[in-house]
Amino acid sequence: MQDTQKIAILKKLITFASVNDNEAAVAAYIKSLFAGLPHVTCETVAYAPRRDNLVITIGNTGPLLGFSGHMDVVAPGKESDWSTPPFQPVIKTGRLYGRGAADMKSGLAALVVALLELAEDSTQLNGRIRLLATVGEETGEYGAAQLTAAGYADHLAGLLIAEPTDNMQEIVYTARGVIDYRVTSNGKAAHSARPEDGVNAIDNLLTFYRLAKQKLAAFDQTDPILGKNTHSITKITGGEQVNSVPSYAELMGNIRTIPQYPNQVFFAALEQIVAALNQQPGYDLTLSYSFPEEAIPGDPHSNLVQLAQQVYQKHWDHPAKVAGELGANDGAEFLQARGDFDSIVIGPGANVSHQSNEYVVLETYLKACAFYKDFATTFFSTQQ
Repeated sequence: MQDTQKIAILKKLITFASVNDNEAAVAAYIKSLFAGLPHVTCETVAYAPRRDNLVITIGNTGPLLGFSGHMDVVAPGKESDWSTPPFQPVIKTGRLYGRGAADMKSGLAALVVALLELAEDSTQLNGRIRLLATVGEETGEYGAAQLTAAGYADHLAGLLIAEPTDNMQEIVYTARGVIDYRVTSNGKAAHSARPEDGVNAIDNLLTFYRLAKQKLAAFDQTDPILGKNTHSITKITGGEQVNSVPSYAELMGNIRTIPQYPNQVFFAALEQIVAALNQQPGYDLTLSYSFPEEAIPGDPHSNLVQLAQQVYQKHWDHPAKVAGELGANDGAEFLQARGDFDSIVIGPGANVSHQSNEYVVLETYLKACAFYKDFATTFFSTQQ
């Protein structure tokens, strides 16, 4: 495949405004690229209207290597902050700009290109490759959760996720987990001149806030790669008007976890606070979670990491840094599938994810296409 064709695939993917929606259009386009190729099966797995996961498998028997990328992107924010329209890819000075160029349509496109070349060349593999293209990674990894529950990641021999890792300078083997939670507080409205007639929902919520910050700060172990847990209250709303005692308030919190602390530790702490407060007069708090993910411990010396490093140094004149990732990724879901396998993350894209004027260096993108193809063939050459 010519470089111009590889770049055209990436540009086309960026034109889809798949902001936490519309992944079905992305999936349909990718699926069309594989039409008529031998030994290829394509399955769409609907999550919701206009939101389809895509599973593409090359080969019929043997060990199963997983490739993964997500099809959604974050919102572009204010278009005035962009030098060019976010969903109209533009190439300038060796960079391709557009929403998702780094996170992670360049990684997804490079995986697609690698699989297309393997299929078009009828490359003989001693196994199968499966692309797991997901919805909703940016808002909870629920596409990966759906595919995992349906068995598509069962008994993988290894998994490579093409999230950006500083222009492919890093091989990531471990990652923080994430817990997004919401606490609602119900009170009783009253005139602000007579607050004793009501129950202030904001006051009660702030009591939870103070106790949660204090209690979770006690989980202070440090991971040598990922650092400490973090806990941030990221959103608070409440009240009706300035001269009324508020009858309702809510907050949202975000916890980034490390392998030393399973998520259940945080669930128990938060639930204990809510239960204790609800025993007091006037408190009516409710706690809920949104798609929590466990941290990925990983092994920096795994066969998968070593293989990636071996292939990497065929395409770059230096070794990759073996590192951890502070954010979560779809691997947290896929690793819950049946079987025992390792995962790594390596992908094109600079450290500009979620920013305006997001870009990928085209030289890195094209190298990624070659790396993924080489990684697949080398992986199967090592399988017994």
